[in-house]
Amino acid sequence: MAILGGQAATADILFQMGLDSASGRYGATDLVSAHKWFNIAALKGNREAVLHRKEISGEMSREDIAEAQRCAREWLSAH
Repeated sequence: MAILGGQAATADILFQMGLDSASGRYGATDLVSAHKWFNIAALKGNREAVLHRKEISGEMSREDIAEAQRCAREWLSAH
């Protein structure tokens, strides 16, 4: 299992990272990162992540969505 900030990267933690990115909790709002984290959380079984990913997708360009998907694949490959 992947480790993030000393914690196991559970679906709930990944989902929270998506929320943090979408809201700009630690800086600027980053929908590409939010989509990436929601995508990974969804793959790990978080159903809320599916809904949030769909919601923010409506605010993103096709290029941004493709970038988020690429980042998610890279993260999954590395972890």
